Amino acid sequence: MIWGISLILLSLIAVPSLILAKKPNAKELLAKVEPYQGWIGLVFCFWGVWGIITAILNLGWLTSAPIWWITLLAGNVVSAALGFMLGFGMINKLFLSKNEEAKAKAEKLREKIAPKQGKLGVLGLAVGAWMIVASFIFAAGL
Repeated sequence: MIWGISLILLSLIAVPSLILAKKPNAKELLAKVEPYQGWIGLVFCFWGVWGIITAILNLGWLTSAPIWWITLLAGNVVSAALGFMLGFGMINKLFLSKNEEAKAKAEKLREKIAPKQGKLGVLGLAVGAWMIVASFIFAAGL
């Protein structure tokens, strides 16, 4: 359930235009979160990668609870991708600043996925909600 809640929160940060269309007074809240967006993205990128590793290490769930395993993997892929997009500046500054080749590759990847941030954020909202529901339905039996 924590994975789903965190993915929803991350997705809300990733799609500010969607939030502002629904609640105009949310602009102040988003402005407060903006200085921390890089760190939030960095943490979620690593958390998503760790979740992908967890899903791979628990391939046994694929036979006992395939829907839960697919849900876990999908949620973590979306979390890692959104985290990468939101934390790109911080990742660049902390890890890639000394390696120009890695920095160029990361920039190319960012250019490819940046236009999809809004759609990925909406997908993150849906997958996060499903992860919460699925945690009650499937995870109890694991």
